[in-house]
Amino acid sequence: MEVSPTIVNLIIFVLAIYVGYHVVWTVTPALHTPLMAVTNAISAIVIVGAMLAAALTVTDLGKTMGVLAVALAAVNIFGGFLVTRRMLEMFRKKDKKA
Repeated sequence: MEVSPTIVNLIIFVLAIYVGYHVVWTVTPALHTPLMAVTNAISAIVIVGAMLAAALTVTDLGKTMGVLAVALAAVNIFGGFLVTRRMLEMFRKKDKKA
């Protein structure tokens, strides 16, 4: 009995979501900033892959999904940099009032 490659890919996708959820929620607050930096780097790789997928596909659905992937990864990178900046500002010394 052969299992469809679509089913195998779906199972891997669901397992990746499950593992990712548990990994992110068990990170201590002190490590969130480095984690966001790594996430931004991964999203940059996703953007390159999405651009390649959008450029090399021949169907309209493929091109639409590629453009959507590029847009979502760009939003993820931008949001990650904003969150990282806010977290780093929390560790800055406050100016004393005169």
